[in-house]
Amino acid sequence: MAKQPHILCEPGDLNDIALVPGDPGRVERIVEQCDSHSLVAENREYRVVNATYGGVDLTLCSTGIGAPSTAIAVEELANVGVETFLRVGTTGALQRGIEIGDMVVATAAAKDEGTTKRYEDATVPAVATHEVVAALLAGAQARDEDVHVGPIATDDAFYAETEAYVERWEAAGLLSVEMEAAALFTLARRKGLDAGAICTVDGNLVEGTQKGETDDDELPEKAQDNVERAIGIALDTVVALDEA
Repeated sequence: MAKQPHILCEPGDLNDIALVPGDPGRVERIVEQCDSHSLVAENREYRVVNATYGGVDLTLCSTGIGAPSTAIAVEELANVGVETFLRVGTTGALQRGIEIGDMVVATAAAKDEGTTKRYEDATVPAVATHEVVAALLAGAQARDEDVHVGPIATDDAFYAETEAYVERWEAAGLLSVEMEAAALFTLARRKGLDAGAICTVDGNLVEGTQKGETDDDELPEKAQDNVERAIGIALDTVVALDEA
């Protein structure tokens, strides 16, 4: 198979399991916790790195913002042999009491985006793989971390998340909203692959705290290193899945 046109990788270049953050900068934060790493390719929003953690080889690939670029990443990563995908991202809370610095493990994602509708009917659920969810929860428990577990929403329009949308999501019991998980879960399921997601809370839309409105030095203590803690859980999950 030819080199993939966006991630610029070929079969044999990458490992079976991949962490897929949205932000290319988060790839760098992940490698800080790895034992070793090497850059494989970098193009547009896609930064691809091979790394080792706890004796397990894994791949890191940023997906950029939103479902369209995530779908491209998943399609091309799957084409070159990646079998398990684990999103490490950020999310906005949709329920009162979920605080900045909390972590959410998604069991499913409402498909409030357009990409998955090109693949299947909107009524087909976008669900995480049970074994990946269970491994994430076990990883959090091993680190004595509390996480919120349940369905989330994936949305296309960051600046069009109106009060009506937020109220609808809140009433449905969705824990939070982000922009990638539905595409990740949908494509993994359709391809017979595995996927999960752990996201850190960076605002609460119900309580009126928007992303970026709080200075880092004013964040609650548990939010100061919440990204690094989520990365640690994700990396431990990689090891657990490799050993399963």
